[in-house]
Amino acid sequence: MPFPDPTTVHPIKLQDGTVHKGTVFLKAALTHPRIEVGDYTYMSDHTPLLEPGDIAERLAPYLWDFAPERLIIGKFCQLAAGAQFITASANHRYDGLSSFPFLVFGGGWEGRASRPAPGADTRVGNDVWIGAGAKIMPGVTIGDGAIIAAGAVVASDVAPYTIVGGNPARLIRARLSEEDAAEMQRIAWWDWPIAHITAHEAEICGADLAGLAAAAPVPGK
Repeated sequence: MPFPDPTTVHPIKLQDGTVHKGTVFLKAALTHPRIEVGDYTYMSDHTPLLEPGDIAERLAPYLWDFAPERLIIGKFCQLAAGAQFITASANHRYDGLSSFPFLVFGGGWEGRASRPAPGADTRVGNDVWIGAGAKIMPGVTIGDGAIIAAGAVVASDVAPYTIVGGNPARLIRARLSEEDAAEMQRIAWWDWPIAHITAHEAEICGADLAGLAAAAPVPGK
């Protein structure tokens, strides 16, 4: 069976030939102007994920079409059921005496005293696994190859090829040394042609870094 095209909305077929409507390639499914997603990144849930608006709302419920911030997710990421991004537009102003968001109850947005300053983009690298029910807070950057444990609340940046968990999320362990993590980012297998990726699944999923580097495609060939 050929690997599904990244433009496929529901990429998993069940044994009876029907598609699993709880799994979507996000890039194919989303039309939200403030969300950018790389090829083959998917989200899975226990209930059908059908409409682009529904998917965007589950993924980033406070990221409005007109929000100043963006959610940027790389290639080949894996988002489990209930994983959610709390983006900067969810913030209340809390540098003064009250955090009450008067502006959301009417009267316009511009110039309102209760309007918080625009927040930073939230960024996720490539080949990141975000576990069930994890919450990613505003402005966080998650590095390539990181794993976010189920139920984690991630309020600060996550280094590449590390595992974090808890509330607030803390480092559980590094998956690779800093040198090997840098080499993985140099190899960047997620940027290879998909036929080359699937042909070298064993090297990508194995533990032989030198073997993976040797499997990299030769430019121009």
